[in-house]
Amino acid sequence: MPIVDERLRQILSGVKSGEVSVEEALASLHILPYEDLHFAKVDHHRAWRQGLPEVIWGHGKTVEQIVAIAERIMSHADRLLITRVGPEVMAAVKAPLPDAHYNPIARAITVNRTAEVSLQPGVLIACGGTADLPVAEEAAVTAELMGCAIDRLHDVGVAGIHRLLDHLPRLRQARVVVAVAGMEGALPSVIAGLVSVPVVAVPTSIGYGASFGGLAPLLAMLNSCAAGVCVVNIDNGFGAGYLAALINQG
Repeated sequence: MPIVDERLRQILSGVKSGEVSVEEALASLHILPYEDLHFAKVDHHRAWRQGLPEVIWGHGKTVEQIVAIAERIMSHADRLLITRVGPEVMAAVKAPLPDAHYNPIARAITVNRTAEVSLQPGVLIACGGTADLPVAEEAAVTAELMGCAIDRLHDVGVAGIHRLLDHLPRLRQARVVVAVAGMEGALPSVIAGLVSVPVVAVPTSIGYGASFGGLAPLLAMLNSCAAGVCVVNIDNGFGAGYLAALINQG
C-alpha cells in the first residue's frame, strides 16, 4: 500500500477510535493535497491521481530546493524520481535519503520503498546511437520505477539497420517499444513497420546543424507513415517512459 494511502487510513482510523481529534485530522489532511514550501507547492496527491508521486525536474533548481522537495515527497510517498541532475545533487540528497540511487547515464536519482514485487515485462527501449543513451536511460529509469521490467537495445540506428533486424524477435515480444533517435529520426518509423504494438518515439537533440537541435527528428517522427507511433517532445525520456509504463500496465 502506498505510504500516502496508509497515512490517510491511519488518520481516519484515529478519528473513528477517538485517538485523533477532528482538529488534528484536519491539520494532517491539510497538507495531503499539496504542501506549500513557498518556493514550491509539493503535490502529495499525484500518486493517487497518476500512479507515480510528483517528479522533480532538477535542472534550474538549487541543490537546497531539490533536497527540500525530495524530503517532503518521501515523507508521504514510497517512490521518488529526480531528473536532470549531477553527482553533486546526489551527494546532497543521500544525506537525508540514504537509500537513494543515482543513474549517471540518465542523470537521475531514484528512491524505491515499495514492497518487493515482480516487475512486469513488456517495455523495450531502443536507441539509435550511443549519444542517445542519456534520454533512453531516463525513459528506462522512469518505467522501471513504475513497475516495468526493461529490455534495452542500444546503438541500433538505421545507418546499420542489420543491427536492429538481428533483434526482431525481441522487438516483437514487447508490449510497447520506446524508440529514441536523433539525426533524421527514422528509427521509430522503421520499428513501427516491423511490430504490432505501440511505438513511443523520442526525438533527441543529437545531430549535426541541420537537425536543428532535435527539431528535424521531431518533425520526421510526427510525419511517420507507419501506424501506431506516438511522439513525445525533444529529449523527453521521462515522458516516454511514463507513457510506455501506462501502456504496458493497461
